[in-house]
Formats: sequence, structure tokens, C-alpha cells
Amino acid sequence: MKEEACPRRVLVVGLGNPDRGDDGIGPLVVKKLTGLLPADVVIATPPADVLALMAEWMDFDALIFVDAAAPLTTPGRIHRFDLATTELPRDATLTSSHALGLAETIGLARVLQQAPQDIIVYAVEGACFAGDGPITPEVAAAAAEVADRVVAEVMSLRRISQRT
Repeated sequence: MKEEACPRRVLVVGLGNPDRGDDGIGPLVVKKLTGLLPADVVIATPPADVLALMAEWMDFDALIFVDAAAPLTTPGRIHRFDLATTELPRDATLTSSHALGLAETIGLARVLQQAPQDIIVYAVEGACFAGDGPITPEVAAAAAEVADRVVAEVMSLRRISQRT
């Protein structure tokens, strides 16, 4: 009898502060993912910065991040970066004033060999990042589409054979 391979371990991380307007897109997407992913997929919304999660990344075969992006063209526009084939532009996601940004943290994790090869980033362009401001309607509307894309991405990443 053929032995079935275990699905790959995937970590989904929703970055951002829901009390800072469009910066809350990551936690909003995570909320929309509730009940849509297999039970063994880990979902996190780090309370501080993404650097705190870096040590845990080694336990996963693939990572998916959802984060706010600085306004470039249109609020709510979704950008997808597959870091196995491209670099995350330094200005694609926001940088915290107290910690490293996502691009810097992923770069550091790779240098330290503490990151899997498969890393996907969904960055949603925001418009308003003021404290105590609500998420803008355009960014809130993008959350459902990002959640759908993340579900499909998770299912695909769980099936990909380990790269050597």
C-alpha cells in the first residue's frame, strides 16, 4: 500500500494594527479566514512586530503574510509577491517605527537560514494610517478577495512537494 505524504505545514500571518486605519488589513483578513482553513494550518496576528515570529518560522514549510502597503496607485489594490522567485520591494509594505519591516525581517531570516523557501506576501495598498481611524471602504472590500486568495494559496502550498 502506498504511504500518503503529510501535507506541508503552512503559517499564515496577518500583520498590522487594527487601530491604525488601513494598517488593520492583516488582522481583518485573518478574521475572515476563521473556519476556512484546515485545522493544522496555523494563523497568527503578532501583537508586536513580525521579528518576534522569526524563531517559529523554522517549523513551517511555507509562510503567507498579509500586510498593508504604502499608497502607490489605488487604495485596496492587492499585490502578490512570491519570494521564491522575486524579492519583496523594500517599499512594498510599511515599516514600523519600533521594529524591522517585513522585507528586512524576511531578509534577516534568510541570512540566518531560518525561513522556508516558500514565502508569499499579499500587500494591500492603503490610504489612511492614522491612529484611531477606521479602515477605508476600499481596503475593507479587498479583505474578502485576499482571504479567498489565501485559502487557495494554502491549499496549493500544502500539496507542493518539498524543494531540495
